[in-house]
Amino acid sequence: MEQETAERKKSVTRGERLRRREAILEVLAKAADDSEFLAELADNPHEALKGYYTLTAEEMAALASGDIKKIESWVGKLDRRLATWLWCRLSQEKW
Repeated sequence: MEQETAERKKSVTRGERLRRREAILEVLAKAADDSEFLAELADNPHEALKGYYTLTAEEMAALASGDIKKIESWVGKLDRRLATWLWCRLSQEKW
């Protein structure tokens, strides 16, 4: 299983990683600037994220759950504005 994951990571091109990184940052920026999108992301994250085709299921799940650690491992340290959604999600404590 670990070997499969490592092989899959190797097969992802730099361009694909960059497009997915940009999509993650776009979602976070939209959540910070658009209160309606933020509410939709909170209520129905899968519906809110359906237009972001470059995101993987793992990335969508991390965005939906507010997994700051995982997201920052992909995009780097987030500033306060981009972390808005993630802190909102964590404060909801939806388990």
